[in-house]
Amino acid sequence: MATMFLQEDDDPVDIRRDNVFKAVFARDTPESTGALSGLVSALIGRDVSIVSILANEPPVGNIRDRQIRFDINCKAENDELVNVEMCFNPNPFEPVRLEFHTAKLFTAQDIRGSDRKYSDLKSAYQIAILAKRHFFQDEEFFHTFEYYDPVHRVSLNGRSRIITLELSKLVCIVEKPVQEMSGPELWAVFFEYLTDQSKRDKINGIVELEEGIAMASQVLLSVSRDEEERARIMRDEKIELDFQDMIVTAKREGQKEILEMINQADSLDELKRQIGAI
Repeated sequence: MATMFLQEDDDPVDIRRDNVFKAVFARDTPESTGALSGLVSALIGRDVSIVSILANEPPVGNIRDRQIRFDINCKAENDELVNVEMCFNPNPFEPVRLEFHTAKLFTAQDIRGSDRKYSDLKSAYQIAILAKRHFFQDEEFFHTFEYYDPVHRVSLNGRSRIITLELSKLVCIVEKPVQEMSGPELWAVFFEYLTDQSKRDKINGIVELEEGIAMASQVLLSVSRDEEERARIMRDEKIELDFQDMIVTAKREGQKEILEMINQADSLDELKRQIGAI
């Protein structure tokens, strides 16, 4: 694969945006699958090959799905389950949300039947890349959480994990030489500083060093240079911002009738028609 470096005049779309992240890592291409495998491998600490991407969010035409994350629900070659999501504006209750969805991911496995048992359960990983906010009190940007007895310092050795990257904690890490960065550091810096023109040499150094990131960069640049694809991404973002603005305005002004319409409408166009008829 020919490495695609960022040129001075490149204007890549922000990969921290949910829909852009999905566009890069969920395509049915060797580059996209290779990038996703590289990302997951770096974060769980061993080589993983993603073999399939499962159905995730419903069609974007449904307005009630505007609040659903563009997560990537996938399966590794050993049937381990992995859910990866980019959270540009994480909710204040993000940690408990991650705990809830990790439990659902793990318990979605079916072990009913006379020939199945608990040991057949595969490991499940919920990976969240948090673009904004500090959630944990330390200065570490990378955490892996599991069931653990904090008093006696004993792990349950369970098979579910929550992995988080807080991109807002990279100020010191980005100054490190690329060759001294760990796998999670390389990916985190790539996500956070990709669109920062002053860090372009640093990003290209990371692209040259890490094959998975090079694949992600290739797909992203292809998306960014494709006018039709770029327009689609901008359209999706506009729809989401319009929807968010409508909800916030209705809440602030106490417009219960509008909020009820939002809950029942099947599309943004339908909602606008209903509001216009009031």
